[in-house]
Amino acid sequence: MLDRAHRIFSEASIDDVVRIDVPGRGASVASDDVSNVRGEVEPMIPAFQSGSLFGDRTGVLVVDAQSLLKAEAVIAADLVAAADPTAVVAVFVAAGSIPAPLAGALKDRAEKMTVKKMRERDAAGWLNEAARSRGVKIHGDAAAALVQRFGSDVAALGQALEQLAGAGVTEVTEAEILARFQNRPDEPMWHYTDAIAAGDVGAALRRLADFLTHNHPLVLLSFLENELRRRSLAAAAPDIETYASWVGGKPDAYPVQKAWRQRTRASDTELRRALQAVARADLTMKTEPEPTHRVTLERLTVALCRWLGGRATVG
Repeated sequence: MLDRAHRIFSEASIDDVVRIDVPGRGASVASDDVSNVRGEVEPMIPAFQSGSLFGDRTGVLVVDAQSLLKAEAVIAADLVAAADPTAVVAVFVAAGSIPAPLAGALKDRAEKMTVKKMRERDAAGWLNEAARSRGVKIHGDAAAALVQRFGSDVAALGQALEQLAGAGVTEVTEAEILARFQNRPDEPMWHYTDAIAAGDVGAALRRLADFLTHNHPLVLLSFLENELRRRSLAAAAPDIETYASWVGGKPDAYPVQKAWRQRTRASDTELRRALQAVARADLTMKTEPEPTHRVTLERLTVALCRWLGGRATVG
């Protein structure tokens, strides 16, 4: 998204760009100078109003605009409505919904561009060109190891390549990646359930370790319970339209079709065992000492691979 933003400024021949990084909610305090506007956001106001003495346009880049507070969004909407397009070019980058006051103002005066989230398979393809531009040669197994350590975070992947290039490494190996970097990527939970659905014990256990580095076990158990509920409903439904109505989705929606395709992968008995095992694991998390939690989840993962993924594999 930032690459796209800077390309817009470049096409408009704008070199002077004021960047505003909006902090997360609760991560800052209001400024003393401007009521209800946090200190990190406050420079947006003079940036919109300044303009150039020499007739050049000023660029305003607002990053993480989805985190603007309501009062800040109202002020930003007023600034956008009053902005002189011959003096200011503004780009709002958001990883979610922009607050309503500003969203309305942008709808009337701005062009909307959507940048899809990069997934791990996309990051693997991105790595080759990124490594080449840094004078580093990377083979398939080493690229896979980097993605294993950093997921789809291309900023972190780029920093890792910079570190390797700075250390004089010209040809990267899998062993070197695994020895040098101990990161665990913060990726969506469906990576874990996909590994279970494939019966891949090794991948599922690795995804479990990744998740537990950043999140609480009970969040994972809640996700598993919902996943099993969807599978059970899909197995009981006479057709995909009925199943879609039960879960409040549309028959052509990807999550609905995915659950429908998996409905025959496990028998009623196996689904019942899986639900009971998740319930026992939940009880263990809430009543037993913390040292028992990880091994409980690992045993649960292996069992789910066997019950829900057909013949389990280790890899």
